[in-house]
Amino acid sequence: MEHGKTTTIRMLLGIIKKDSGEISWNGKTVDRKNVNFGYLPEERGIYPKTKVYEQLIYFAKLKGLGKEEADKEVKKWAKKLKVEEYLDMPAEKLSKGNQQKVQFITAILHDPELIVLDEPFSGLDPVNTENLKDVILELVRNGKYIIMSSHQMSSIEEFCTEVLILNRGKTVLQGNLKEIKAGYPANRIDLSTTNNVEKSIKELGLEIRNSKDNEYEIKINSEEDGYKLFGVLAENKEQVLKFEIKKPSLNDIFIEKVGGFEE
Repeated sequence: MEHGKTTTIRMLLGIIKKDSGEISWNGKTVDRKNVNFGYLPEERGIYPKTKVYEQLIYFAKLKGLGKEEADKEVKKWAKKLKVEEYLDMPAEKLSKGNQQKVQFITAILHDPELIVLDEPFSGLDPVNTENLKDVILELVRNGKYIIMSSHQMSSIEEFCTEVLILNRGKTVLQGNLKEIKAGYPANRIDLSTTNNVEKSIKELGLEIRNSKDNEYEIKINSEEDGYKLFGVLAENKEQVLKFEIKKPSLNDIFIEKVGGFEE
């Protein structure tokens, strides 16, 4: 989603009023009475002076958990998200990444069926990103339905089966990600060789987008271009370590769909 995504999420969860239309989940209007949902907003919002454990217990009780169950869930998720050691510290003492993971726990500790994550990875370092990814994938395996908003197309490709790209509040692309990508012709090759093969690539009139240590990203117009190049490399008895004909990435598709709208 882009341009209008946070507004859409806020309408979806009843935080702001919609002008028209219906929002339902499994035939029920989405609100706290009908749908057990969890929400990680883009703006982070935990209490800086309060100990992490105390505020997690507070949020768990707000969401209807009893004292013992709240304690059990808080400890379980703190362990999974590697913030156990910070439970007795005020939130302001934690790094931004760990504060974000604490807020993520508030969104899921009441076992919601629908989870809405707005930019869940922004501001996370690679280690925290990997940790959060593992937990999200576990939630998916456990049958949770997750709506994720992100600027990072690689994250969307990694997690999502259905995508919606918004530009200035208008839908510019919607559908099953695999089917969308299947509708596009191959547009590049990832190639890795033992020796420098730049000459062979250029002799075929192909454009090298990027190259480093005999690893090449090559622009092609059709799969046929790829087969020709492979034939030449085989003829020259080049040692090919990797040869992959690839469809456009979601990033490529996003730029094609949204790029023309920007002023």
